[in-house]
Amino acid sequence: MSTTPERRGVSRTVLVVSTLCLLAVFALLLVAVKRSDRPDRQALPSALIGKPAPATVLPLLHTPDKTFDLATLRGKPYLLNVWGSWCPECRIEHPVVSAFAKTGKLRVIGYDLKDEPADALRWLGQFGDPYDTIVSDVEGKASLNWGIYGAPETFLVDAQGIVRWKHVGPLDNTIIEGELLPALADAERAQ
Repeated sequence: MSTTPERRGVSRTVLVVSTLCLLAVFALLLVAVKRSDRPDRQALPSALIGKPAPATVLPLLHTPDKTFDLATLRGKPYLLNVWGSWCPECRIEHPVVSAFAKTGKLRVIGYDLKDEPADALRWLGQFGDPYDTIVSDVEGKASLNWGIYGAPETFLVDAQGIVRWKHVGPLDNTIIEGELLPALADAERAQ
């Protein structure tokens, strides 16, 4: 006789808590959906922005018996484009990088990541080689210093060797016009 009211009380409490949990989940979903149409939704912060580019000496892809020190690029800004023959999005990005390299606005340096050199050379033979120079990081050890998550990724390094901009994912003309070129203009004004 006395247990029936207690069961109803517990049921109401469970119902209220469950409803609040569902409302909280619904609110989180709304926030996620609202954020998903932001243009910078893939932006990953880089601890390198405004700091010197990491010291990097890697073998050259075309002549692996020789190494290349990225510090020798100081004096003019450059774009460091991380790619790999294994990367499907790099294939999407490649025509954009090739067209941009032809403009001559920046030296475009290729950073071949975790790729067998023979595969990388075959890929370039198939799609074209837009790069001024290509370094090869077969094991990906040097990429850790750059904070590289994968490919494609692109860094703008100014004439003093300071990292000014980073993009994760394939470059497209909207990103080049809306982000890269303004970042380059800012870097050139700061000199």
